Amino acid sequence: MIIQSTRVWLASQFLPFQIELEGSKIKAIHSYNSKAVDKDFGDMRIVPGFIDIHIHGGYGFDTNDAYESGLINLYENLPKEGVTSFLPTTITQSEEVLTKALQNVAAVKEKQESGARILGVHFEGPYLNVAFKGAQPEEYIVKPDVEQFKRYQAASNNLIKLITMACEKDEDYQLMNYLSSQDIVVSLGHTGANYEEALLAVGNGAKSFTHVYNGMSRYHHRDMNVQGASLRFHDVFGEIIVDGNHANFAAVNNYMVAKGKDKVILITDALIGKGEPIGSEYIFGGHPIKIAENGSAYLQDGTGSLAGSTLLTNIGVKNIIEKVGLDWEYALNAASTNPATLLGLDNSKGYLRAGYDADIVVLQDDYNVACTFVLGEIAYENKE
Repeated sequence: MIIQSTRVWLASQFLPFQIELEGSKIKAIHSYNSKAVDKDFGDMRIVPGFIDIHIHGGYGFDTNDAYESGLINLYENLPKEGVTSFLPTTITQSEEVLTKALQNVAAVKEKQESGARILGVHFEGPYLNVAFKGAQPEEYIVKPDVEQFKRYQAASNNLIKLITMACEKDEDYQLMNYLSSQDIVVSLGHTGANYEEALLAVGNGAKSFTHVYNGMSRYHHRDMNVQGASLRFHDVFGEIIVDGNHANFAAVNNYMVAKGKDKVILITDALIGKGEPIGSEYIFGGHPIKIAENGSAYLQDGTGSLAGSTLLTNIGVKNIIEKVGLDWEYALNAASTNPATLLGLDNSKGYLRAGYDADIVVLQDDYNVACTFVLGEIAYENKE
């Protein structure tokens, strides 16, 4: 199949090109109008598929719910927002619940043949700091334990690729050292670490910060803490939720400009209520949440704490450009290239290049998705 547009994202710019797909791969890039095309997308933007590395659920499903049809429904819906691959993300719970959630992801991935592809699992918790738990259920937060983690990884069939944890709770960085030896990405989150502890964590293998500005000790010019570390450490990635609720758009601009275009990762941190009506109520991590008018989910326990978002990834891209005030390179790196790099997949995903996976999104000028290809197959096409 050959597709083309006058605006194909190549070498950090939009230019007229053709993309030839063969099987699951991009076979070649051709000059515009040089070959007969199967699909001409006019002047719509053709960009690399989006990768969401932090998504608890959506469309009525939560990863911890651990039933096959729910996870299948999630991955079948994600291409509507341009997501071509993702990490189903857990929330702190009992070992029994988390084990079942991991087993479910492994079982579904084993036979997946359509939709946004499961790349692995993001294991958020249970090794967190209670003081910065956010919506994570305090009663199940535990001390980092290498042997327990090995049980979790076995249950997942070695699918845990990324873990969020509080480094200051990991005695002598034992778990972090083990995770690093297994090429599992460590991200600092729900943590009250001071600046030195964060620095030591990076020295012991941490490569990212989880949902920057949220669930971490705050920045002060005389006491940098984790938030300050996330700004200062230029060779470490940082996730950010660009919905305007978890962080003011001006604060997002400050963060993204400080980090640079190559180290920020757009995440949704989406919950079960993504794609569901405002006012919907659910149980998240064993606690009631409700989708507010602003689109985010809040705990209904009297604290009013943010529980997560219902952000669509294509809207996150739109927000980076239209609300945060940055350019397409910042936005597409954050949505595609940078998550691929963090996961060590930038030799197959995150770019429109020959030999790469044919994970491709076609965007209309209003940022709505016109078409999504996953591994060379059309996973979503807007017929309107």
